[in-house]
Amino acid sequence: MIPIRGRPILEHNVRMLARYGVDEVVINLHHRGDAIRGHFGDGARFGVRIDYAEEPILLGTAGALNAVRGRFREPFFLIYGDNLTTCRLDRLRARHPADAVATVALFERADVAQSGVAALDAHERITAFVEKPAPGTEPSHWVSAGVMVLAPEIFEFIPSVGSSDIGRDVLPAALAAGRRVEGYRMDERLWWIDSPADYERTSADPETALLC
Repeated sequence: MIPIRGRPILEHNVRMLARYGVDEVVINLHHRGDAIRGHFGDGARFGVRIDYAEEPILLGTAGALNAVRGRFREPFFLIYGDNLTTCRLDRLRARHPADAVATVALFERADVAQSGVAALDAHERITAFVEKPAPGTEPSHWVSAGVMVLAPEIFEFIPSVGSSDIGRDVLPAALAAGRRVEGYRMDERLWWIDSPADYERTSADPETALLC
């Protein structure tokens, strides 16, 4: 909910979804969910319908999805709420093949030590996914942007109880089972906001005007 260009980070993401024709949004809540509900309400003023999923105990990026298990009958977008991006969601969706369980937007980053890193073949298919690799072991410098298309079948690889993580658990499990996972190499912008220093740097970046 911290502001960039006068709007909360999460609002930029909701508005981006609306621009690309998404009209149903679920926001996962944990810390200060009251502030998020108070700002967004039912979503009508943003051109979407917003539902909320409560996560009283943190369950990881995949475990949190169990609150909406069974809701989806077609591929859906998953967007991490603490990043900002100009990702072309229409291109990402078009990149998603019918037989893939996931298509992950990938951003080239010099330092990948705190990221989920993809290995890709010549056809942009992800062949391995390593969460926070040790220096010297990274398969590439293409990291998850925290934006992806997931097929409903992804829930086959998410334990129905307990904590699990998309990059650490779910994508490797899907790949190990021989399921198709695609990559979308972004040439759009991504700002990750993992620390106060990241926030200051992002706030000062004139290119965030592209978000508005």
